[in-house]
Amino acid sequence: MLRSELNDALKGAMKAKEQQALATVRLILAALKDRDIQARSSGNADGIDDQEILELLQKMVKQRRESIVLYEKGGRDDLVAREEAEIAVIERFLPQGLSAEQTEAAVDQAIAEVEAQSIKDMGRVMALLKERYAGRMEFAKASQMVKQRLA
Repeated sequence: MLRSELNDALKGAMKAKEQQALATVRLILAALKDRDIQARSSGNADGIDDQEILELLQKMVKQRRESIVLYEKGGRDDLVAREEAEIAVIERFLPQGLSAEQTEAAVDQAIAEVEAQSIKDMGRVMALLKERYAGRMEFAKASQMVKQRLA
């Protein structure tokens, strides 16, 4: 499903002559092709699934946010603007993220479901969260919440 959305976005950006969107979607598709090649060499002939595509997109957004911080320190406002534009294009393909309150509720529910008692159970809690909320939750923040609750 996401693959077809990405291909449609590529065609739409070409027709509309949106250079920034076109370049960003091409970057996404190139990264997706790389991941598909890796998956095929591991025996998965169909390439990666939608959940892995969402993880790829989240990683791309995270990389750009990290770059923005560095560019701001270096006074490169032109590069900051380019990275922000790329983030806007990538986020079109991500589902609506969870709010802080929704993330807290999901963390509490996951802890209760796996009956986590200590920090040793953190892996099981995070696995459940990643399974249910891939592409919608910032797992770094969720990890901090889980640590606080289980410590």
